[in-house]
Amino acid sequence: MGDLFTIVILLSAAVLAVPVAKKIGLGSVLGYLAAGIIIGPAALGIVTDVDEMLHISEFGVVMLLFLIGLELKPSRLWVMRHAVFGIGGAQVLVTATALTAIGYGLIGFSLPIAVIGGFGLALSSTAFVLPMLAERDLLPTQTGRDGFALLLFQDLAIIPLVALLPLLAPDGGATADADPWRAVGEAVLALLLVFFGGRFLIRPIFRMVAASKTHEIFIATALLVVVGTATLVHAAGLSMSLGAFIAGVLLADSEYRHELQVDIEPFKGLLLGLFFIAIGMGLRLDLLAQSPVRLLLMILGLMAVKALVIYALLRGTGRKDASARQTGLALAQGGEFGFVLFQQAVADKVMGAADAAELSLIVTCSMMLTPLLFAAHERWVAPRLVEADAAREFDAMPDETPEVIICGFGRFGQVVGRLLSARRIPYTALETNAKQVDFIRQYGNYVYYGDPTRMELLRVAGIEEARVVVIAFDDIAAAVKLVTEVQQHFPHVTLYARARNRRHVYLLMEAGLPPENVLREALYSSLVMGERILTTLGMTPAEAERTARTFRDHDEAMILRQFAVFQDEAELIRTSKNAARELMDLFENDAPPERRSRRG
Repeated sequence: MGDLFTIVILLSAAVLAVPVAKKIGLGSVLGYLAAGIIIGPAALGIVTDVDEMLHISEFGVVMLLFLIGLELKPSRLWVMRHAVFGIGGAQVLVTATALTAIGYGLIGFSLPIAVIGGFGLALSSTAFVLPMLAERDLLPTQTGRDGFALLLFQDLAIIPLVALLPLLAPDGGATADADPWRAVGEAVLALLLVFFGGRFLIRPIFRMVAASKTHEIFIATALLVVVGTATLVHAAGLSMSLGAFIAGVLLADSEYRHELQVDIEPFKGLLLGLFFIAIGMGLRLDLLAQSPVRLLLMILGLMAVKALVIYALLRGTGRKDASARQTGLALAQGGEFGFVLFQQAVADKVMGAADAAELSLIVTCSMMLTPLLFAAHERWVAPRLVEADAAREFDAMPDETPEVIICGFGRFGQVVGRLLSARRIPYTALETNAKQVDFIRQYGNYVYYGDPTRMELLRVAGIEEARVVVIAFDDIAAAVKLVTEVQQHFPHVTLYARARNRRHVYLLMEAGLPPENVLREALYSSLVMGERILTTLGMTPAEAERTARTFRDHDEAMILRQFAVFQDEAELIRTSKNAARELMDLFENDAPPERRSRRG
């Protein structure tokens, strides 16, 4: 009954705290931490067995690393080697050195404790950072890639750090339970077993299980691989999550990759939430109450040093300012491997329990502050820096006479520009996004930072000699205004415009643009895909092409017919339904008798 009650309390706390935290913009991780604090010994004291909770919930981190490994094929991992070992190695070494100096010189730790604290606090939280970045869709960006590379090296760094701990003992490790170099050998052996097992043993096992067509056994096999690999590596003194990550990488290019992701994801999410609840439960608020100023300075000092070191390293390697700032703030906290290192240091009698508790509290508090600082940066600091960047002077354009001016150089405008360049037709491209301009110029494209809706800028760009103006930016109101003004001031110019949807088409037509000069950006690519799908489903290529052409012609005719009523939503809906039925009847009557539907 006691275990059931604990489960009910944990689920209730998560259900209540996480939605509230996400609603106010703090993210689910902080919600889990808050839930743990509320039900833990520091507050209500409903659940007190923190160590057991933390031990079980570590498998959430293990499964997270396994899923990350599944996303990384060995070839991609090799491509990342410079970021992982170059920037990642420098980050750990520089951060640890700085923190060791602060701990020994300013705080007064002994040298061994300062070294352990420096390296332990240099490691960030993989389980914390990746979900936080995923919630903000930052994992596919440069911020996500750099963050992952740094975290991956940190996960690797825990191996020699734990193995070499006994050397920091007062007797130099002479009385340690095992020779540290033997421990390193056992670790290497375990990793080799994981590598060869994942390469030559796990895939045949999955093939055999998949052939049985028993889904629950496939799930059990997936869990066995993750937990078994983690256990093997942990027995050799390494991080469980590292073993799971390697297993994931080895299965990343297998035919079972997607099935494994689907099966492991629910377990990962649940156990990872439990991990953060356990972290919150273990928060020693009594230590914070005893010396709040000292601990607060240590927490903020840790986060400032890590953020500045990461920012400086990334900027020094050519990363953009915004990306370097995001990565530095995201990884500014301590991590779960710091707990592992401090606990092992206590076991090896290199560090006292009181020092380990204080350092662990710093890690936990820094983890709790990270989403707050990150959210504050995204909400108040980043927009101001973007505005400052956007406020720079417009580019001075050379004295040229382009035949075409492209207003807006996003994905649509770039394709038009590439086509013109291929035929050596001169054009001038104008783009209002300064970062987009800088990015595009890296690839040798000619684009200028400026506002194409300003008539004086268009004159400087050469519109009086140009023959064509292409409007390719997103702002519908600005596009309509530009059509009106260009037609008024430069009637000799032929205008073409990209439309996002049908309403955009109608508004451009209302401004005086002929419908044949308006192109919906997704229409033609969608028709090409639809034509290929019809061919795949058994139509002849000629019939599929005729179907797509008939659909396009009918749709363009409907644009003209509905233009008169596009402001009347009810009439627009009615005519759209009629048009759909009309199109089906058109295809029905065009089909051979044997393929026509039997009606009535």
